[in-house]
Amino acid sequence: MTMSPSLARRWPDLAVVALLAAFPWFGGKFEVDLATTIMILAVFALSLELLVGATGLVSFGHAAFFGVAAYATALLAPKAAAPALLVLLPAAMAAAAAFAAFVGALSLRTRGIYFIMVTLAFAQMAYYVFHDTKLGGGSDGIYLNVKPVLAVGGAVVLDLDRSLAFYYFALAALVATFAFLAVLLRSRFGRALAGIKANEQRMRAAGFSTYPYKLAAFVVAGALAGLAGFLYAVKDGFVNPEILAWHQSGAVLLMIILGGIGRLRGAVLGAFAFVLLKEFFQSEAIFGAFARHWQLLLGLAIIACVALMPDGLIGLAAQLRRTRAVAPRAS
Repeated sequence: MTMSPSLARRWPDLAVVALLAAFPWFGGKFEVDLATTIMILAVFALSLELLVGATGLVSFGHAAFFGVAAYATALLAPKAAAPALLVLLPAAMAAAAAFAAFVGALSLRTRGIYFIMVTLAFAQMAYYVFHDTKLGGGSDGIYLNVKPVLAVGGAVVLDLDRSLAFYYFALAALVATFAFLAVLLRSRFGRALAGIKANEQRMRAAGFSTYPYKLAAFVVAGALAGLAGFLYAVKDGFVNPEILAWHQSGAVLLMIILGGIGRLRGAVLGAFAFVLLKEFFQSEAIFGAFARHWQLLLGLAIIACVALMPDGLIGLAAQLRRTRAVAPRAS
């Protein structure tokens, strides 16, 4: 019995999902918490992949949508009663999408380095709004006192205050985001984005009005970043302005570069690699007192990865195959 081509292509994805689904049953508390964080960041990385990898728009302010949704989650949640998941989650994503529509409507009128700097400027503006005002508790941040629940007929079906329930909810969010983008990029809309990335001038000459497509991609990416921001706020129960800072945008950009730009799997792989490398270099058991300089070690590791693997981690297997094919000819 032969495996169908579509299933053969998808078996690595299914194997990873199965492994993540089983992980809480053999992983420790710290490992499960770390895996939850990575899955949230993977959703965040996938949202940026839609802009950078699929559309060719390098945004350096993507953390703004992540942070706006996180703050919306904390600010809109009631202080005593458990908020309704089906109300709070769409509200947080809508807040991120609305801000993305505003930022995109203005920033997409620029190109290249100017686009990068305008998105960074908007993100820094959002950062200082939350950092320097009492809207979100200032530099001290704000707490999410009661976590959302999903109730049907008065009975609680899903309580995100339970770590195991939240883990599987984060996994479901990651799978749904990946599947949604996979379908989107295969649609007419996705093919138009690919054309814009390849040659926007030619797309215009072919009769496509590229601005609405880019704006729609920007808003969808902002909404998906909002999903990650909601998960982040619910997981930690706390939000502070640092999640909107420029280094957060830089970190998620590094994730998709490390994993391999242009591939959804690369964004997920990059999120896992980035966080695991960070944890590795912060380990005092391995690096001793030098672990305090983990940023230096992480930076050197990422530079080495980019230099040695131009297609990212996702392209490593193909790179090795090309090397083996060339080696016999050289000999």
